[in-house]
Amino acid sequence: MLVSIFMEVRLKVLKLSAQGLPQSWISLEQAVLHYAAGEVRWEAGAQVALFRGGHNARTGEQSTITVNSIIGTRGVPNINPFDLIPGLTNGKLFARDRNVCAYCGSHFHEDELTREHIIPFAQQGVDIWMNVVTACRACNHRKSSRTPEQARMPLLYTPYVPSLWEDFILRNRRILVDQMEFLSRGLPKSSRLYTSELQ
Repeated sequence: MLVSIFMEVRLKVLKLSAQGLPQSWISLEQAVLHYAAGEVRWEAGAQVALFRGGHNARTGEQSTITVNSIIGTRGVPNINPFDLIPGLTNGKLFARDRNVCAYCGSHFHEDELTREHIIPFAQQGVDIWMNVVTACRACNHRKSSRTPEQARMPLLYTPYVPSLWEDFILRNRRILVDQMEFLSRGLPKSSRLYTSELQ
């Protein structure tokens, strides 16, 4: 039985393919299983946990597994990650749009924001990344079931589908500095997560 001697349980390890493409956020325990199975091909970032196990009956040495914040694992993913469209959630949408209302331009706390459909459901709009923006409750109510043109409420920024690297940043609220640095290298220059102002 291995026991971690430091770092908090909620910390996630960034799991990459051997080629360096983000695969998933995994728990420390899942990372230990990859180490124990010999599936970790390389590691990067800081050491974030040390797990201690039992003692070898012959040598008396205690087994240990040190876990890094970023690991590259054996094998090639069955799915091309560039073909994947990130799941749409309010949390990811608000983070993509930096908690800024697309109509009034004000910054709000998450609790005061809504998912706003540019082309509303009442006009055959769909719930996809390219048809949603972040809006404050007042602007969402004012726009109602009209398009921005019909409501005379022009969009201050345009929607976009997050890239693979953006999606990994949007998925985890407790990203370590070294993990953020790694993921930021893959961000498109136009990313709202990369630039200081909305595009």
